[in-house]
Amino acid sequence: MSIKLKTPEEIEILREGGQRHAEILNHLAKMVKPGVSTLILEEEALRLIREGGDKAAFLGYKPQGAKRVYPAALCVSINDEIVHGIPNEAARIIDDGDIVSIDLGLLHRGLITDAAITVPAGTVDDESQKLIEVTRTALKRGIEAATVGNTVGDIGYAIYEAVRSSGFTLAEDLTGHGVGYSVHEEPFVPNFGKKGEGEKLVPGMVIAIEPMVNIGKPGIRLARDGYTIKTRDGSRSAHFEHTVAINEKGNIILTS
Repeated sequence: MSIKLKTPEEIEILREGGQRHAEILNHLAKMVKPGVSTLILEEEALRLIREGGDKAAFLGYKPQGAKRVYPAALCVSINDEIVHGIPNEAARIIDDGDIVSIDLGLLHRGLITDAAITVPAGTVDDESQKLIEVTRTALKRGIEAATVGNTVGDIGYAIYEAVRSSGFTLAEDLTGHGVGYSVHEEPFVPNFGKKGEGEKLVPGMVIAIEPMVNIGKPGIRLARDGYTIKTRDGSRSAHFEHTVAINEKGNIILTS
């Protein structure tokens, strides 16, 4: 597969959709409180998406190798769930002290943006709060490295360096990716790497940068539902993501 560059007109559509995307995520983040069900978050996401005339990009999507389509608009992952937690199957009640990752894909005027945020529910312990801050910083560093002339390896190196000194680890085998025409496109955007290695970043490239950071070891495991990815050792994990367009001046964060 080859990398599919987007035109300036398409990037403007992605920016428009990305702004709606950010508003929905911010609204859902404010709803994350002890006693709230993940099903309520899912239903509110669907309402807001449809209200804006858009579609949920994840709902009905079937990744390569999956045995069934994804059954929800959101991924809601709690504590040791890294990504792809299903909010409307065996819906969970959020407890005080939980950390909750919300991941959303939005289809706006035929183009897709992808973004995620991790938020605390009630009062969380210091280590969990540090995990959230480290992961947010790792995303920021990755975005700063996403400029013309750099490579995806530069992004991965910046993310890895942001996490390395914290004592936490990056979830193994999980990466960012191209996005726009479909949920997952080329190139892979690793959360580790060497400077100068991998695909070179050029204007028109649109990528989802998404560090996933574990308190414990980097090992992961797939839950029985076929989608939810958890830490193998049961430690907590956080996830932040933005869709970013590369341009001549550097980049545009489309989902901010």
